[in-house]
Amino acid sequence: MSSSTPPWKAIAARKQASRAARIPSKWLIPASALPQDPPTLQHGRQNVLNVPRQFLSRAEIAITEDYTVETLLLALAAGKLSCTEVVDAFCHRAAIAQQLTNCLTEPLFDAARQRATELDAYLARHGHPVGPLHGLPVSVKDTFNVRGVDTSIGLASLCEKPAADNAPLVDLLLSLGCVIVAKTNVPQTLASLDSVNNVFGRTMNPINRLCTAGGSSGGEGVLVAMKGSLIGIGTDIGGSIRVPAMCNGLYGFKPSNNRLPYGGQALTGRAGMSRTSVQAVAGPIARSVRDIDVFMREVIPRAILWGEDCMPCPWPSPSSSSSSIQGSGPNGELVIGILRSDGNCTLLPPIMTILNEVSMALSGATATTGTRIIVKELLTPRAWTRAQSVMSKLMGVDGGVAMGEMIKATGEPLVPWMQTRFRSGAPQPLERVAELQAQRTQLEREMLNLWSEEEAVDDALTGQQHPRRRRQTLDAIVCPIAPHPVPPIEGYNAVGMTSSWVLFDYPAGTVPVRPVVEADLELGRPLAAGTVLGSWDQKCRELWDEHVTDRRVYLDTPLSVQVVVQRGRDDWLCTVMGVIDEVIKAQSSSTSSASSGGVKARL
Repeated sequence: MSSSTPPWKAIAARKQASRAARIPSKWLIPASALPQDPPTLQHGRQNVLNVPRQFLSRAEIAITEDYTVETLLLALAAGKLSCTEVVDAFCHRAAIAQQLTNCLTEPLFDAARQRATELDAYLARHGHPVGPLHGLPVSVKDTFNVRGVDTSIGLASLCEKPAADNAPLVDLLLSLGCVIVAKTNVPQTLASLDSVNNVFGRTMNPINRLCTAGGSSGGEGVLVAMKGSLIGIGTDIGGSIRVPAMCNGLYGFKPSNNRLPYGGQALTGRAGMSRTSVQAVAGPIARSVRDIDVFMREVIPRAILWGEDCMPCPWPSPSSSSSSIQGSGPNGELVIGILRSDGNCTLLPPIMTILNEVSMALSGATATTGTRIIVKELLTPRAWTRAQSVMSKLMGVDGGVAMGEMIKATGEPLVPWMQTRFRSGAPQPLERVAELQAQRTQLEREMLNLWSEEEAVDDALTGQQHPRRRRQTLDAIVCPIAPHPVPPIEGYNAVGMTSSWVLFDYPAGTVPVRPVVEADLELGRPLAAGTVLGSWDQKCRELWDEHVTDRRVYLDTPLSVQVVVQRGRDDWLCTVMGVIDEVIKAQSSSTSSASSGGVKARL
């Protein structure tokens, strides 16, 4: 390259060449199998989810498709499958996924194969697994340090600097028997709900290449959707686990703070800054709620042994029956609130439709699953509307100085989406940070009224009533993940429906419902007139304006809902997600036949 070529280009070329060299030649697929780039409506949505099956053996297809986390672990522990054959199958599928979607940053296939060989030898020698997750193929977001490989997070200035040690969470996973098959792609700055950077390029959505794969854990979402990993470890501060799960039709789980070790990751700001603003968390992306439950049951109770930031937290064994769950209803019913809007963005029709469908399914749950559920329509709390503003200001208290310096160090440009959104400036003074934290505390206090109410208690001496205690009146919230469907590339807009729950430190998860069908598009029907609520709302409306966006782009993309519970009730979130998922599937089964008009059933 000429002397005028900025350094980042040479670094990116070397990194991409190194990544390509780590895919065995026998796993390369022909150019004729690759999707058309750039994707257009004329080429169709180019769903590539099942393309790997053309290049896998029957055994590899069975290993990567037919097992849950639970059944795979049982087969490995019993010696019915070897770790080597399982890891080979998942690495092969991950290699194909990389060629189709560009989801990996660091293929770790050689190390994974060596690890699998050691695990097989251990089982043969000792007669028992090395740990409860013996042989489980997992992947981790590029932010996590893995000894001997880069933690570049898609920034040229962080490339070619291998990590000296594993992140605590990586060590925890290894201690339990996991095999890490790859690290996955992220967006530049980690501050985008897409996954594109100058070093590795863009990760593509495998279901619909016209739409975003989500971010910032987009590579994780894609790899798990492509079945190149059974569990993907992402991080979330604005929706970075829940959004990729939505975009790829998966289940995502954002825990409360201090549940999983978060250290040992690439710093995007000054060390310790998150303790003064808002903390991100690590969590899983998976194919089912049960997979999340089984995984977290082993990881969460042991997290305190590895993470200095973790607190003791038991995790009960997964329940076998949702009908035995006791909620806060008058007769033990599960009370679920439907929260439709944050007051900042208008819901586009497919999102309103899917909320209606889920609400109706939950209301009829007793008949379909035996679970007693009370569904409540909730008014938008003022605190939820205001939360996004406070959240955005807290996330920017460091001024983005460190990130700006890392980008400039090698002459990198900002990727297009960030060009109008990223500005580095002076850090906020302590007084301003304290003011924002005070606002946060007030919003947290106001949100309590959503979950419980004061109950008057008779005074035995005077006979008077005094509000002396609070009674739980709500067990969980179902709300949108975004006011729009999975948007076109570069089109993700509003983040308030995910980031606000981080401000409150509420655990939240993604549950997929069904894909967008032709009837959802309401072609030729404009969005109902209404007051534009602000700039976020205007951008959201443009995603439905047929003069701006061809609605056909949304066909087949997943529609999902978000489930939220109170701080610290992480195992309860998993339980409720399981109940809701069971109800949705039961309703889908009972209405699986086409309607009289031939339109696919809603659920």
